[in-house]
Amino acid sequence: MGQKEGRRLCGAGGTMEPILQIENLKTSFFTSSGEVQAVRGVSFCVEKGDILGIVGESGSGKSVTSMSILKLLADTGRIKEGKIVFEGQDLTAMGKKQMQKIRGEKISMIFQDPMSSLNPLIPVGKQVAEMIKEHHPEKGKDELKREVLELFSKVRIPEPEKRYRSFPHEFSGGMRQRVMIAMALANKPDLLIADEPTTALDVTIQDQILKQIRGLQKEFGTSIMFITHDLGVVAELCSRVIVMYGGLIMEEASIDDIFENPRHPYTLGLLESIPKLEQDKSKRLSPIPGSPPDMTNPPAGCPFAPRCPYARNICASQCPDFYCAGEGHRSRCWLLDPEAPADHNPFR
Repeated sequence: MGQKEGRRLCGAGGTMEPILQIENLKTSFFTSSGEVQAVRGVSFCVEKGDILGIVGESGSGKSVTSMSILKLLADTGRIKEGKIVFEGQDLTAMGKKQMQKIRGEKISMIFQDPMSSLNPLIPVGKQVAEMIKEHHPEKGKDELKREVLELFSKVRIPEPEKRYRSFPHEFSGGMRQRVMIAMALANKPDLLIADEPTTALDVTIQDQILKQIRGLQKEFGTSIMFITHDLGVVAELCSRVIVMYGGLIMEEASIDDIFENPRHPYTLGLLESIPKLEQDKSKRLSPIPGSPPDMTNPPAGCPFAPRCPYARNICASQCPDFYCAGEGHRSRCWLLDPEAPADHNPFR
């Protein structure tokens, strides 16, 4: 590899095959306030059997990227450019009927809020059964129920027979999320997208859900995209991680490299804001000052420049390409340029 790395689609540092390849994805929302450029040219891949983490603050483009994959954008949203190639097929070229066959069977999603994702008027067992029935209409009522009860057992929902007839409001937040995981895995998808599935849960339940996802991934061999704002969660689950900000990928590396050798100021900021066991309890955490950019008028340069303590003049005017920061490690930062001054540079 040269000094600059234009994009990493798959396989850097590994030998696995890609199940999903995203090339130069650009997704916008057209509102009364103007065009919101939520995703501005994203390229990455998910390898078969791998767990890829996507991290960033709210508004960084994580969830819009996942919604673009499944073509579940709001009426105002549109994929403007790019390819989303899943198992050799470009999803951006597919119609509604073709995508309906993909969703739930080949690609499933665990959404952020299970209470708003589940129908409050239908027992949860019937809702999971409907997911299976949609793609396997030949299965009878008894067979569907048996499969749902097996799924409930796998995700450790106690008393599956009783819970089959329960309504969403009768479950705790953690149990509702288990129902969502069962629903997502009902048809043994090849790719599972988990969009901040532990955000609303306490730490103990969060840990249980993460172990659940990891165990089921090993059992089914499902590839996973795990979206979160928490690098600590990513460390528990993922082998690779993408850091997004302002609709762009800022850095991508193995999970070990991200923690041991971060090569973007935004990644450094995220890491410094994580509480540490050995940290002096009298000292405050180090938040990242400032606010994310306005995506109706995204900056010409690096989107993180206004909040970056190491920013130079060029950072505000020109957005850098990716620099190679090691095997399978890329970072979009001018500070990695060989001609960047050594003073006030955390990477020198």
